[in-house]
Amino acid sequence: MRAVLTLITALPAVALAQPSEIVVTGRGPGEAAGDKAYAVTTIDADRLRNSADGRVESVLRDVAGLQQFRRSDARSANPTSQGVTLRGLGGNASGRVLVLLDGVPQGDPFAGYVSWPLYLPERLERVRVTRGGGSGANGSGALAGTIELESIGVGAAPVTATLAGGSFASVDARTVVAGPLGSGFAFVAGGHAQADGFIPVVAEQRGAADVGTRYAQASLAGRASFPVGSGELQAGFALFDDRRTRGTAFSANATTGADASVRLVGRQVTALGYVQLRRFTSQFASVDPARGRAALTLDQYDTPATGLGATVEARPRLGALALRLGGEWRHTSGQTEEAFLFVSGAPTRLRQAGGRSDIVGAFGEATLATDALTLTGGVRLDRWWLSGGQLSERRIGGGTITDLRFVERSGTETTARLGVNQVIYPTLNLRAAAAIGWRLPTLNELYRPFRVGNEATAANAALVPERSTGFELGLDWNPAPAVRLSATAFATRLSKAIANITLTSTAAATQRERRNLDAIMAQGVELDAEVKTGDWSGRVSGSLTRSRVRGTGVAAALDGLSPAQVAPLQVSGTLGWRWMSATARYVSAQFDDDQNIRRLAPALTADLVAALPLSRAFTIQLRVENIADTAVEAARSAAGIVERAAPRTFWAALRWTG
Repeated sequence: MRAVLTLITALPAVALAQPSEIVVTGRGPGEAAGDKAYAVTTIDADRLRNSADGRVESVLRDVAGLQQFRRSDARSANPTSQGVTLRGLGGNASGRVLVLLDGVPQGDPFAGYVSWPLYLPERLERVRVTRGGGSGANGSGALAGTIELESIGVGAAPVTATLAGGSFASVDARTVVAGPLGSGFAFVAGGHAQADGFIPVVAEQRGAADVGTRYAQASLAGRASFPVGSGELQAGFALFDDRRTRGTAFSANATTGADASVRLVGRQVTALGYVQLRRFTSQFASVDPARGRAALTLDQYDTPATGLGATVEARPRLGALALRLGGEWRHTSGQTEEAFLFVSGAPTRLRQAGGRSDIVGAFGEATLATDALTLTGGVRLDRWWLSGGQLSERRIGGGTITDLRFVERSGTETTARLGVNQVIYPTLNLRAAAAIGWRLPTLNELYRPFRVGNEATAANAALVPERSTGFELGLDWNPAPAVRLSATAFATRLSKAIANITLTSTAAATQRERRNLDAIMAQGVELDAEVKTGDWSGRVSGSLTRSRVRGTGVAAALDGLSPAQVAPLQVSGTLGWRWMSATARYVSAQFDDDQNIRRLAPALTADLVAALPLSRAFTIQLRVENIADTAVEAARSAAGIVERAAPRTFWAALRWTG
């Protein structure tokens, strides 16, 4: 640990050596030399800013196989259901994909979910999605892949402003101002969105208790870059407030956050430090069988959490050999404070649960590249600690029910990755890769029990880290400069997968507990195609996956079943012409529960975006989400109540680029 911290402290000085005149870009260190050996998909700025709903999370579904735990988006879903995964490995609030913004991990420090409304598409330059885990530079969490969000830099439009209105009294306003700041570059981006929302319960099951999923979401973010020695110093901040309801009384939730980061980007060295402050509140309700009345069952009235971290990475070259050497430290702490067991609308008990986690790691990667061959490999060693874990429950008015202090634990985990890219013909490449990765359980998984309606899930302080082993083989074909075809076959074993395992279930109540499964086994094929010719462009992505649980003991009944919320087949396609584009997506049937009883129907949706330039600066945009108003089933309760994702939604927007 001391050696890694010394490395993190000392290496940035190297980046300031040999000062010379540089040009500030506002961007990161760029792609690593070995990335061409892996399955990487890039979503550009134009696509990010021209989706039907105007949200980054929906555009990410262009990458087949990438999905959140539920089919709902951040306008109606509970934030804790918005972890991201790839390759059929399932997940929960935390997901199994590591999301980064300018190198900073974006998962909530306490629960691991991602606050998607924070990321206005207009403040992003591109998104890179790497399928497959084992990234030594990224460490814990990158079990199934990595999503890298990159902020805009020099060359961004000086001013972009959008005002949109739509169905359900929806309003969305955004502004980005960017340009030179002294000898550097800076931007500020702000947005506000709100709506009365749609009723999530399907029409034939609704009652008087069902109302719209109202939301109000605001964010303010900025970033500045200045020359320092032979590199540039980048400082960024973000503030956001995300308030939603889930379609009944007593279902409000709110996430507020403040982030700050400083990154030094040198010619061969990058150093990063960051802080994340989060506060989450959420209420949960039960609804009577006739859906006439909702009653408050749990009030998670405060969940403060803090994330701290630092990373340093050097990229020296030794002739044809490109190296990546570095170290990382991550710290998370947080606790939940809740009132529960309501009687006649008043709570009778209080709960407090939380703890701390720390990870310190060092990594190294080497890449040898020639015109025809790229060979890359890397390894990382992490030491982790869990401390301060506690769960206490007491009666309001006095009397302790539970007062647990959990044993501090620590361990060591290894991450490794090996990849090769061979040019077979000038337009055809063969890729192969193998990787091992891991993820530390979140504080939420370890210490916080929760309830949704009549379904209760117990925490488990004895959870151990998840570990993945994966292999893949791929072909990339570029028969023309504007044509790209890619195919990848993969197999992954996720050992000790954390899942919410059903212990008992009836129409009246369901009891679950978080447990480590023996494994989740996933095999599949991913296909991607992209073409651009003249005014036309097209993109298709498909994923076919077979994913199965391996379970013994209390999970023996799950052996051979599909993990919850995993769709075997996903297809996404977008066709664009000048100022118009149409997107179609298909997701096959999947199960809402670990026992594969509650089946969610397959769904085919289509979106349309049309833009009419009024001048060089002004554009009118008309957008339609889910044109056919397909009932996309997002959840099915034990009582058979079905919730849907976003229905047909119309938008009209005016965009000004100055």
